[in-house]
Amino acid sequence: MIFKLFTWPIDTLVMVGKKVKEEADKELYDLEHIQQKLIHLQMMLEMEEISEEAYDQQEEFLLQRYRIAKELEQERLREAVEEDQ
Repeated sequence: MIFKLFTWPIDTLVMVGKKVKEEADKELYDLEHIQQKLIHLQMMLEMEEISEEAYDQQEEFLLQRYRIAKELEQERLREAVEEDQ
């Protein structure tokens, strides 16, 4: 009981850190989220809210994130298949 009392602040900080990391990973590497951003970017270009140059830069950045997210997804699938065998 006393041990929990002393470690509570650290445990709470670790839990908050893990949650922040999960949200950051979701923002950076969630395939659906990236696809939505690409669609939004395309709409902004079509409505002339951004320049072609800005579109190209942002699109390349999002496509790089998409590739990384796909690789991470495939890696997780491979690991899951290996665990099942």
